Amino acid sequence: MRTLLKNGKIYDGSGKDVFLGDILIENEKITEVGANLDEKADEVIDLGGLSVSSGFFDAHSHNDWFCIKKEPLKYMEPFIRQGITSFVTGNCGLSAVGFEPDTPNLDKIGGGLFGYRGDDKTGVYPTVKSFFEAIDRKNPCNIAVLVGHCSARTSVAGYENRELTTEEKERMLGIMEQGLKDGACGLSLGMMYEPGRFAGVPETRDVALLAEKYDRPLTVHPRAESAVSLDYPIFGRAHILRALDELVEMSKGTHLKLEYSHAIFVGRSTFKCKEELHRILDDLRKEGVDAGFDIYNELLGVSVMTVFLPNWFQELSAEERRKPFTKLKFSILATVSMKMLGFGWKDIVIAYLGPGLEQYEGKTVHQIAKEWGKGDIDAYLDLCEMSNFNGRVNMGPYSTPEIIEWQSKRDNVLYMTDAWVEDFGVQNPAIYDCFPKFIRCSLRGEGDTMPRTIRKMTGGVADRFSIPERGYVKPGYFADLTVFDEAEMKDAVPDQEKAFGIRRVFINGRQVLADGVLDTQALKTSGHAMPAA
Repeated sequence: MRTLLKNGKIYDGSGKDVFLGDILIENEKITEVGANLDEKADEVIDLGGLSVSSGFFDAHSHNDWFCIKKEPLKYMEPFIRQGITSFVTGNCGLSAVGFEPDTPNLDKIGGGLFGYRGDDKTGVYPTVKSFFEAIDRKNPCNIAVLVGHCSARTSVAGYENRELTTEEKERMLGIMEQGLKDGACGLSLGMMYEPGRFAGVPETRDVALLAEKYDRPLTVHPRAESAVSLDYPIFGRAHILRALDELVEMSKGTHLKLEYSHAIFVGRSTFKCKEELHRILDDLRKEGVDAGFDIYNELLGVSVMTVFLPNWFQELSAEERRKPFTKLKFSILATVSMKMLGFGWKDIVIAYLGPGLEQYEGKTVHQIAKEWGKGDIDAYLDLCEMSNFNGRVNMGPYSTPEIIEWQSKRDNVLYMTDAWVEDFGVQNPAIYDCFPKFIRCSLRGEGDTMPRTIRKMTGGVADRFSIPERGYVKPGYFADLTVFDEAEMKDAVPDQEKAFGIRRVFINGRQVLADGVLDTQALKTSGHAMPAA
């Protein structure tokens, strides 16, 4: 079957100017890009001047944990609707692969955010090879995967806060190297999560040298993304910059492909750090480290309900937590911390507390406190207890429109969502329209040029992670294609919990979305595993 997409404004993924042309698809591949190809086609789809690019590539995802579900389409659908066809998964050290099959710590793989828990998975996939075999042609979208340091370290030592023994480190690095040999597109560190937070520079440098050896990126969730955190002394240099200093020490003298994950600035007090953060990344590039970063087009992020609750407080009994002195101590610490960060209780929105508590979802802690006739801190503590300390919040600001615009124009940036579909509660808004918003900003003169914007979500990602035959509108490349309406995108009102401007989506030559309608049958087998070259 040969399908022709005719009269499209083609962004080929290279960053070069758009051009009008036709794209001929045969089976899974693009066979020709040109003009007057009608006679070679069995089916012609006239795009009437709509724009077309390679399918969007989410450069930072955790959908390795969701593509292995028995019914993965629910978790992929909103991404497909915003034009995303491919994902780089396994980020933040928390990959669904990269551990020993017989590890006694299987329940800890995933760092608490994700995990092999419950009965909705089709199996357990310790190796990249087994993971790729499980998802290839059994999943809607294309999936590349990083091997996570947290997963490999957990496999050999659980969550123990100590240096690894020589034997444990060799086992951990052996797991990660085998993943690279099997086609992982890189490695990832999660310095804010257990057990990644227990690793010092000598250990992370070993991981960096392994990534350098295979010329694959090392993506890093830094130890702090705010001016103040729990991981460094409270006074002195901003913690977000101290965390970056650690990455400088880890990578100095190498030619590492270092990818700084989700360049956000958590809390208004952190915004002032943006210039120095990028100066440090630029200095690394001058010294031979291929330092890049990724961003999403959102002002908030997802966190646990207990984000402002110290561990010592959570470990107390309910009776001890209610003692006046304990509450006073916590109140002082919380007030000072939030003031130093530039957060307020009006900035914390309840996303999920638990079954039967849906009436609180979408409200701020301050709103709920007002409804209850309580102080903000008392309301927050009550909400934590109601959720059994397992609730979820959406909070911000993590950025501003001006910061996003400024960062989106830099040469070494890629675009991503860092989002996943939750089974319950308020969703991360990035699942709906993050990529269309990047295009909207470009069309309105608030972002990079259109060719460069499209490159940063297509060819630029494929190149960075060594994914062959993806990311470009070129003969011989897989026919992952997204058709979009620039006029609709430019005038759209974003943040309506739905995508906008996406007309058609093709994955490996199969049209899976047309004018808002999904081909659910095709999507059962449309996606490929994507080993790195």
